Amino acid sequence: MLMNNAEDMEDILAVAAAWAAAGEQVALATVTESWGSSPRPAGSRMAVTVSGRIAGSVSGGCIEGAVAEAALRSLATGVPERLEYGVTNEMAWEVGLACGGRVKLFVEPLI
Repeated sequence: MLMNNAEDMEDILAVAAAWAAAGEQVALATVTESWGSSPRPAGSRMAVTVSGRIAGSVSGGCIEGAVAEAALRSLATGVPERLEYGVTNEMAWEVGLACGGRVKLFVEPLI
């Protein structure tokens, strides 16, 4: 599910809340800053559940696997994480962010 505007971003919160109300453990990843040709603007969100559900987008696909792993880690530990990916970061090539941009994210478990 690709989110393109503020209304869609709010829908991710509604989806995450519905999943949580249904008993799912849910984490939320939010783009806090982006520079250059990073694919998603600040405010973009992605919800991830322990059972493998994903809604929204924080990168158009290039780092979402790594962000989903961080979300699951955050759910397991209960500790939020700050993430940063960019072309100067060695991991950026591993996760596929070779587009020339940089992105910072905040991942948190929903309680």
